[in-house]
Formats: sequence, C-alpha cells, structure tokens
Amino acid sequence: QVHVAESGGGLVQAGGSLRLSCAASGRTASTYAMGWFRQAPGKEREFVAVFNWSGSTYYANFVEGRFAVSGDATKKTVYLQMNDLKPEDTAVYYCNADAQGDQRTLRYWGQGTQVTVNS
Repeated sequence: QVHVAESGGGLVQAGGSLRLSCAASGRTASTYAMGWFRQAPGKEREFVAVFNWSGSTYYANFVEGRFAVSGDATKKTVYLQMNDLKPEDTAVYYCNADAQGDQRTLRYWGQGTQVTVNS
C-alpha cells in the first residue's frame, strides 16, 4: 500500500501564487510517477500535471505556463508551483502516485487540499 499526503493549499487573491507539496510513503518501490488532479464544485476531477521519475513532465492545456511541477524520485515527493492564479483555479487539489502492479497501473490518492482564489 502507498500512502499519499499533500499540503500547501489555502486562500489567495487572483494573480497570487501557491506551492503544493506531496509525499508518498509505504510501499513506494514500484511507483514511477506522481502528479496532480483537481476537482471544482459540481465538476469532475481533472488532470493538472504529472512528474515522471524519468524527469518528464506533462500539463493540462489550461495551465498555460502558469504552473510548474517538479519532484524527487528518491524522496518520492512532488510539488506544484502555481502562479498567476485565477478564480477558476479554485478547487480541491489531489495528489496521486502511480505504481506498477502485477498487470495494471495502481493509482493512489491523497485526501486533497483546498485552493481558493478570490477575485
């Protein structure tokens, strides 16, 4: 089992910045990537960004260069630096860790951290 815990959410004014942190613990040897999703009220959870242990990163189109994901494969941590935040970025942000199971990918989730952006 992999335990995922994120932190760093909060309240910020539009145009401001926040940095989210996330760490995986437990049976992390089979993990190969960690990333971020978000879920706004009344909407489905959506992909934000991912950091692979190879160092590659991918972003959702709506990020538009405002967010940067980074991580440490040794420490099993991932970070999301969010700049120029907009009210539409308001959501619960979830960290995930992906691991290779016997025949499929296993995805582990954190409990989420609230990000609120005021206009």
